[in-house]
Amino acid sequence: MLTATKGERTRATILDAGFRIVSQAGLEGLTIGSLADATGMSKSGLFAHFGSREELLLAVLARGHAEFVKVVVNPALAQPRGLPRLRALFTHWIDWTESADLPGGCPMIGGATEFDDKPGPVRDALASGQRAWIDTLNRAVRQAIEQGQLRSDTDPEQLSFEMFGLALVVHHHRRLLGYQKARGRALAALETLLDRHAAPRAAAR
Repeated sequence: MLTATKGERTRATILDAGFRIVSQAGLEGLTIGSLADATGMSKSGLFAHFGSREELLLAVLARGHAEFVKVVVNPALAQPRGLPRLRALFTHWIDWTESADLPGGCPMIGGATEFDDKPGPVRDALASGQRAWIDTLNRAVRQAIEQGQLRSDTDPEQLSFEMFGLALVVHHHRRLLGYQKARGRALAALETLLDRHAAPRAAAR
């Protein structure tokens, strides 16, 4: 097992701090200055790890994507193919948006709002991550169809589109409106959505 070098450990600490800042203040709130205040490091020390603010933003997004895979995707993939896995993906996703480790909610959702009309590497990284997640949802829906749990005429893209909408509503209602029942509402809505597409035999069971 390889041991991280001091430089790698320092970089990881910086990215952890940057990730927390982005959750609370958004990508626009992450600067070399705000990161220096959060870590107690000098700006020159931070520049030794990240040559520019854009490089810092991209590194924090990569850190966020890796954490999302660890917390949301991997545990769900341990579930059986089909509806158990699809439900786990959605449930872990909702839990992620409400995690105490993300005091301001999902940084990627917030970042998408900030950079949706700002072309460049940061927007490209955000879009790439979102597309990869949508592909994961689409694949899980297709597997549920293959397992005979969802109807053969189910459109994976439409189903994952609606699931995505539910997650965005949870983020909006919990973060902006303080609506405590958002998670429960979303899980109930998911079951309604899945019931609508259930294969006849699965619905009978």
